[in-house]
Amino acid sequence: MNKIKMEHSCSQLDDLPDEILLFILKEFNNIEVLYSLMDINKRLNKIAHDSIFTSHLSLLRHCPDYSIYPLTDSMLDRFCSKILPEIHYKIEWINLESSSMKRILLATNYPNLYGLGLYNLDKKTAKSLVTGKIFYVNCHNS
Repeated sequence: MNKIKMEHSCSQLDDLPDEILLFILKEFNNIEVLYSLMDINKRLNKIAHDSIFTSHLSLLRHCPDYSIYPLTDSMLDRFCSKILPEIHYKIEWINLESSSMKRILLATNYPNLYGLGLYNLDKKTAKSLVTGKIFYVNCHNS
C-alpha cells in the first residue's frame, strides 16, 4: 500500500478561494478575525479589512452568564496601537465596556462613527458624558 504524504492531504488556509474564506470567517466574531488575521499576509489582511469585519465592532467580551468584561490587556494593546488606527475610517459602530472606553476612544479618530454602545456604565460617568452636550437622533419610520 502506498503511503500518502500528510503535507499533500491537508489544505492550507491560503489555498482556499476568497469567497470560501469569507464564508468561513463570517462564522467567527469580527474581533477574533481582526485580531487573528491582521498582518499575517497581504491576502488575509485584505480579507480582514472587509467591511463585514470592520464596520461594527464589539470591543468587549460577553460571558455565558450575560456579564460583560473588557478585552484582555494584550488584545486591547494591539487593538489600540495597531488595528484601530489602521481601520478607523471603516468603523461605523463600536460597543465598549466602560473600563476600556476612554483608551479605545482616544486610540484614533473615527470619522465615520455614528453609533456607540456603552456597557457597564455607572450613572456618574453616564451623566458626565451627556451633561451640556446636544445629541441629535435620527429616527426612521418603517
